[in-house]
Amino acid sequence: MAGSRGSAVPGRVQHRSAAFFDLDKTIIAKSSSLAFNKPFQAGGLITRGAMLRSAYAQFVYLVGGADHDQMEKIRAFMSQLVEGWDVETVKEIVAETLHHVVDPIVYDEAVSLMEEHHAVGRDVVIVSTSGTEVVGPIGEMLGADDVIASRLAIADGRYTGGIDYYAYAEEKARAIEELSAQRGYELEDCFAYSDSITDAPMLELVGHPHAVNPDKDLRRLAASKGWPILQFSRPVTLRSRIPVKPTLAALTVGTALTVGGAIWLNRRRKLGA
Repeated sequence: MAGSRGSAVPGRVQHRSAAFFDLDKTIIAKSSSLAFNKPFQAGGLITRGAMLRSAYAQFVYLVGGADHDQMEKIRAFMSQLVEGWDVETVKEIVAETLHHVVDPIVYDEAVSLMEEHHAVGRDVVIVSTSGTEVVGPIGEMLGADDVIASRLAIADGRYTGGIDYYAYAEEKARAIEELSAQRGYELEDCFAYSDSITDAPMLELVGHPHAVNPDKDLRRLAASKGWPILQFSRPVTLRSRIPVKPTLAALTVGTALTVGGAIWLNRRRKLGA
């Protein structure tokens, strides 16, 4: 469904510009913050009860859409969940399980669009409300030029449960404006993709906004403004599309052993307690 302000197919770059992609339900099929909860449980960071609450939050997120109230509930849940976690342990688990967790849930259509933008000389930036610990490695894996993401508060090497920077709604648009000023992007030549009405400020900021798998409110807004509406539905195996770095490949092969070892160690600790 084409709109009056642009197409999903990028044109040849005339001025320096970028394509800004929301992450959850735009590039990947679920919440990136919640997607790693199984590895976090295996690593002894969360309990089975918290895991079940996380699965429920994921279900509600996928079925109900990410409106403001839902995002606030997820934010509060995640802040409470990570309080006291060791930062280095989280980074290690994300690195070791990245491909195992993300590989099955990345949309083929999103990867293709990112490749097309790069092919015509346009930067690709992932803009997500999820934390940098998750968004950064995903962005690197997908070949993004930069990421904008939330930052969790840290003290003495552990998460406090607070948030230092929350990349959400109008703040996403403000961060894009700031980055564009630094990089010299012409916003009228930029593209943006998102599924949620909460990202309306980001979409309205650029010359080529696109609604991807939109919630009902964003679908209504896109139709009223003539924005293209895209449906992404095909998960991709990244190894068939993106060269995997040797270190990541090795980590992927060892994921089952690593996670299994974490489970065994955690059980031994409990038995010895």
